[in-house]
Amino acid sequence: MSAEPRINDRIRVPEVRLVGPSGEQVGIVPLAKALELAQEYDLDLVEVAANARPPVCKLMDYGKFKYESAMKAREARKNQAHTVIKEMKLRPKIDPHDYDTKKGHVVRFLKQGDKVKITIMFRGREQSRPELGYRLLQRLAEDVQDLGFVESNPKQDGRNMIMVLGPHKKKTEAMAEARQAQEARKADAKANPGKSQNAAEADHAEADVAEAEAPAEAPAEA
Repeated sequence: MSAEPRINDRIRVPEVRLVGPSGEQVGIVPLAKALELAQEYDLDLVEVAANARPPVCKLMDYGKFKYESAMKAREARKNQAHTVIKEMKLRPKIDPHDYDTKKGHVVRFLKQGDKVKITIMFRGREQSRPELGYRLLQRLAEDVQDLGFVESNPKQDGRNMIMVLGPHKKKTEAMAEARQAQEARKADAKANPGKSQNAAEADHAEADVAEAEAPAEAPAEA
């Protein structure tokens, strides 16, 4: 059955409870009278509560109503928060510089409200030293504890050890903050057009928003 409401001459009842174009209650009137009023206002008579007794009908511009409803649904989908799981791969004997770089990526992902799957890859004799991977995962979890928490404890999976970090901040909050930062930087760049640094920061903020609003994707090594 169609989800479209019945309108105008498709309504087949003797009387309706009529609601005016501004939401005012007109009361129970014969269907013929309701259709006559719809013509006078140059509007449609739309059945909005078919199961009521008598059915509730409203005077409205149905075409405009459908268009506005479609726009609201589109905006809601645009602002929908998608769950994204990022992946970061490390070696158990990672050097300090590489660790700081990888940690920086994890921090960025958590700030954006994304989960992060941390994978420690063991090779050769490293497989006999799982404690190295466990200590590294614990260290990383402690270093980012202000931004995220251990959602899935470290566990061995063949040659890998895996841990999942969840963000303290919800995805919707991260998206809202990213937009605010972008707008603030754009306003500052507009007020100070001679400062190229501001323009660069605005571009960076736009990239953050785009990544924060990206749809769910397969994990990939950063």
